[in-house]
Amino acid sequence: MGSGRIESFRDLEAWKESRVLRQTAYRLARRLPKEERSLQEQIKRSAVSVTANIAEGYGRFHYQENIQFCRQSRGSACELLDHTITMLDEGLVSAAEYKEFEGQVERVLKLLNGYIRMLTNSKKNSKSRLTNNQ
Repeated sequence: MGSGRIESFRDLEAWKESRVLRQTAYRLARRLPKEERSLQEQIKRSAVSVTANIAEGYGRFHYQENIQFCRQSRGSACELLDHTITMLDEGLVSAAEYKEFEGQVERVLKLLNGYIRMLTNSKKNSKSRLTNNQ
């Protein structure tokens, strides 16, 4: 992988950082009291959705499908941040823990934005090549 080639969704920086985010979210969710089981499950679902949508989009044939799954991943990351805000509001996570988590979410969003931008440009370039070759 030293060549920087992307051969799998596991090579994508957005997926790698999302995986770290998911691991952190799971650690936070495990600390929740039993009466917060619903919130715990929502946190787990949205955290898994971030990485899963990147992987599923990567497996799609068309750029636009991949872009759409990356947008869904962004939505799940924002949902995850909202769940963490709920934890902060209810005193279930410290302000410092929340701030660190918020930084992780922001990194994931920036990487996803960059990946979406790259996919959009690749889509435009592939259409341009098709038009010029006809």
